[in-house]
Amino acid sequence: MVAKRRVMMFVLSSPSGAGKTTLTKKLAINNTNFAISISHTTREPRPNEINGKDYYFVSKKKFDSLINSNNFFEHAKIFDNYYGTLKEPVLKILSLGKDVLFDIDWQGTQQLKKIKNSSLQDWIQFPLVTFFIIPPNIQVLKNRLFNRHKGQEKLIEQRMNKFNEEMSHWKEYDYVLVNDDLDDCYNHILAIIDDIKRGETVSQNLKEIKKKINELFQ
Repeated sequence: MVAKRRVMMFVLSSPSGAGKTTLTKKLAINNTNFAISISHTTREPRPNEINGKDYYFVSKKKFDSLINSNNFFEHAKIFDNYYGTLKEPVLKILSLGKDVLFDIDWQGTQQLKKIKNSSLQDWIQFPLVTFFIIPPNIQVLKNRLFNRHKGQEKLIEQRMNKFNEEMSHWKEYDYVLVNDDLDDCYNHILAIIDDIKRGETVSQNLKEIKKKINELFQ
């Protein structure tokens, strides 16, 4: 269990298929002080996804209405669909003394960081820590995408073609972790959060991270 000290916000981002959603859910399930910010999206649900649990699935018209009403903290177009984080649910979670987990991409992270540096009083008091999750190698990533999107070769190719662009934003994150083994990566994230909560400084081997990043670029 993560030591409770102050309410914080944690972002998990990754290239498509590297495991951010699985890790986010694992953190929330095993630690009651975490709550996931459930995004709105215009994409169709995948098999076994539940509206209101995995995402809020809405029409493009509804999504545009939420944008025009300034209801989102962040929103972005990812591939052919839109995703966004509503303000009200996040602020409610924080007001209840729970840490918020964001499962979002680099575009959303940039927007959250920008808002964090703004004058929004209900938001600015909560520290924001960001994690970027990367695969151990390209083949593992391809295998994960093939297993997730069987029979959708065009979609898999589209996601692989975006890999370098997504990876290029790794420097914008506080911590970069390799998701080779799910449990190991989960425990590593939890250990970093635990140290941060205790007010301890957490450092990473930047040389090793750069080496791994360079190996992954196609």
